[in-house]
Amino acid sequence: MYSIATLYQLRQRLGLAASETADDARLLAALQAAAAQIERAADRSFCPRIAAIQHSVNPKHTTELLLDDDLLELTSLANGDNSAISLSDVIALPADGPIAVLRLAGGKAFIWDKTPVRAITVTGKWGWHDRWTDAWRNTSDTAQNNPLSSSATTMTVVDADGADAENELPRFQVGHLIRIDSEYLRVLAVNTGTNVLTVLRGVAGTTAASHTQNTAIYTYQPALDVQMLHLRYAAWLYKEPDNRGFNSAPADLVKGLANLRRLSVKV
Repeated sequence: MYSIATLYQLRQRLGLAASETADDARLLAALQAAAAQIERAADRSFCPRIAAIQHSVNPKHTTELLLDDDLLELTSLANGDNSAISLSDVIALPADGPIAVLRLAGGKAFIWDKTPVRAITVTGKWGWHDRWTDAWRNTSDTAQNNPLSSSATTMTVVDADGADAENELPRFQVGHLIRIDSEYLRVLAVNTGTNVLTVLRGVAGTTAASHTQNTAIYTYQPALDVQMLHLRYAAWLYKEPDNRGFNSAPADLVKGLANLRRLSVKV
């Protein structure tokens, strides 16, 4: 399951009562379809993932690397001959948003072995967010399994429908991307009676791991304009199930998407 906004948020937007759950499967399908179509049309991802992506070097500009995707955090960088590049020699541009270009300082240059094509390996957290440093919110809750094993698909928490650190509730919602230590998980179901979450483990390029009892849990908060566009589009898909793409979407949705499209830049 991949979603930007949550099932609870979509139900709120549609004005559905808590007892009106008969269409939840359709709502989830609309959320997933909307996320896929928005990201395909925008040519960027709006939820973070960890990956090592190979990039090609422009032989005329060996000190700069134009990235093929939005980079939120750079973890490591390696040349085409597998030699590591010190991150202290890297200037990330722009400095105030998702990284689009990596520039080497101090007379350094990107090198390759046989070909510059897909020669440089860039490892990090990829995706787009307008305020990445504020993207993860403390749920004010913790994992209660002792421990949470790497193979567990359910997780007990203290209060599944309590308020989070920003006083928003419920703190856990179906569709949430959550983080425990360095592992990302997706919330598939929430049982507020037993305080048990059903989760998909090790998503978005992370690895399922064991976590000690009382480890803090964080929820990913997408950029607000992206979240709102996703909810509007998912609501439209739910109400207009025969429509399949942005070609037939209302003009205001198409206009909102245009502001989120990734632009290619030539170095």
